[in-house]
Amino acid sequence: MSTPFYVSPQQAMADRAEYARKGIARGRSVVVLQYADGVVFVAENPSRALHKVSEIYDRIAFAAVGKYNEFENLRIGGVRYADLRGYTYDRADVTARGLANVYAQTLGTIFSSAAEKPYEVELIVAEVGNAPEDDQIYRLPHDGSIVDEHGSVAVGGNADQISSYLDQRHRDGMTLGEALKLAVESLSRDNNGGERTLTAEQLEVATLDRTRPQQRKFKRILGRQLSRLLEENGAAVPAEGSEGAADEASDSEDTSGSESS
Repeated sequence: MSTPFYVSPQQAMADRAEYARKGIARGRSVVVLQYADGVVFVAENPSRALHKVSEIYDRIAFAAVGKYNEFENLRIGGVRYADLRGYTYDRADVTARGLANVYAQTLGTIFSSAAEKPYEVELIVAEVGNAPEDDQIYRLPHDGSIVDEHGSVAVGGNADQISSYLDQRHRDGMTLGEALKLAVESLSRDNNGGERTLTAEQLEVATLDRTRPQQRKFKRILGRQLSRLLEENGAAVPAEGSEGAADEASDSEDTSGSESS
């Protein structure tokens, strides 16, 4: 009788973490910044069909990198959780902290289960408050831990370099244009220290705007509005034909679940 192959629990968990990190690193980055009137989400994503940034509830939004089918399942689960809790109790009882705890339990259970592979995703859950000090931003890595972030946060393949760039330049009270410019500048930097030009068609931008009179604070910035903001702040040079509101672009993510680098 052959002896079973033994792998220590520490080594098994380290291998699973490395597997998940490699999958996440293949994805294009997402940046989330606080500005004077709320929170802005900026992702490098040419696709107009496969979103990395989405609304969850009135004041809550979700951003993710990694395998599209995996984080889309998590997004749908988050929307169902928020709708059920808001309907059963009160809309004010739906918070980013509660949603982040639900995601942490789900990701932690999957990561520690030997029966399935870990999810190759990293999430950001943000909630806009009535004042800047009430804003909440939570980052959730693949293992289900929760990191409470302030000011700015980046996830994805080049997150460490982008985060360092943001930490040095982000400040409280920035306008939307200033925050968008900083986000695009950080995303345009590559691993070798060079810079690329990101056009409006290559970006997915949305905000949680506390000044909106509607109960729902989430808003996508598309087409002419995005091009105008980029031009006014010198963040990027819009590509030819960028005047359309939401033209279809080539997919940056594989519909089977693998996101391109």
